[in-house]
Amino acid sequence: MTIYLDHAATTPLAGEVLAAMRPYLEAEHGNPSSSHARGRAARAGVEQSREQVAAALGVTPLEVLFTSGGTESDNAAVKGMAWTAREAGRGAHLVTTGLEHHAVGDSAAWLAEHQGFDLTVVPPERDGVVDPDRLLDAVRPDTVLVSVMAANNEIGTVQPLDVIGPALRERGVPLHTDAVQAFGRVRLDCDAWGIGALALSAHKISGPKGVGVLMLRRHLGAQPVLHGGGQERGVRSGTLNTPGIVGCGAAAELTCRTMATEVPRLCALRERLTAGLLAVEGVGLNGDAHRRLPHNVHVSVAGCDGEALLFALDMAGVAASAGSACQSGAAAPSHVLTAIGAPPDRAHLRFTCGRSTTATDVDAAVAVFTDAVDSLRAAGGGYL
Repeated sequence: MTIYLDHAATTPLAGEVLAAMRPYLEAEHGNPSSSHARGRAARAGVEQSREQVAAALGVTPLEVLFTSGGTESDNAAVKGMAWTAREAGRGAHLVTTGLEHHAVGDSAAWLAEHQGFDLTVVPPERDGVVDPDRLLDAVRPDTVLVSVMAANNEIGTVQPLDVIGPALRERGVPLHTDAVQAFGRVRLDCDAWGIGALALSAHKISGPKGVGVLMLRRHLGAQPVLHGGGQERGVRSGTLNTPGIVGCGAAAELTCRTMATEVPRLCALRERLTAGLLAVEGVGLNGDAHRRLPHNVHVSVAGCDGEALLFALDMAGVAASAGSACQSGAAAPSHVLTAIGAPPDRAHLRFTCGRSTTATDVDAAVAVFTDAVDSLRAAGGGYL
């Protein structure tokens, strides 16, 4: 039996979510853009989900657009908003951070390399948190977009959007945030923080894969990356994934409804897991110990190769991660760990808890981890 501690990569589909999706996988199979009864039934499911997500975010349903996932949402926001702003003559300067998911970082870099935009990447501090003053100092009169993730997907550090957002709003600069890891785990206040665009992914919150959300304020435009039928305010064309969207709405509602009890439970598990892992000699915590997601523990392990240690854990029935699961076949050091100056000669592992995780799971995983580290070090660390 596997002890699954990789919920930041993906979460199991909740039973309530599957139950909500099932009618749209079977009888209600209509295209939500069709005007007949089947189509109207599908459209009703989509719009109910839009209302659920809007309520969870504290925005209007019109500001909720459905996509194929967090990566598409980030691309649509960063590229679309940048193109719109430049076309309107507002400028062509972008600001982001060295912590961003590749969906944001690579989009911004592509705009700079191929589209003539100017890009400033603000490095984080060694604790994995961006200094708000340092970021705001990078903003110029021609800055058209700032993108700062709500919480890092690797080391789990939570970023000060409550400071950055209002300051940007005073300057008239839109803020985009990748909230894929943060939603349902930390506070997000789109209105108070002046968030103009926000990305979510359903499979991170007990929903299905292949569906996400772009929250885009009504007063903000975004030229489409995909052209076609003009669905989703003309920002995201394509036939709507009705079962996935219904699952996304159900997952957002479930996450919001259970957040008050689930977050404290996850925090307790995180502290239990952290204490157990750090009790092993040569193990250190990456990222700020307190300003972090309630389910994320990211450690460095001296004297061990990362892939070898991950393999040893897997063989012993513990599923963890050597970093983000979003980058296929990545062999290079994580840009996030590089940005915070983490030692490159150590193993770096991410453990993330979820709804199915128990204290017994945590204790068993710590025991497996301790044995694996001891065995690997005794055999030379697993270095090639």
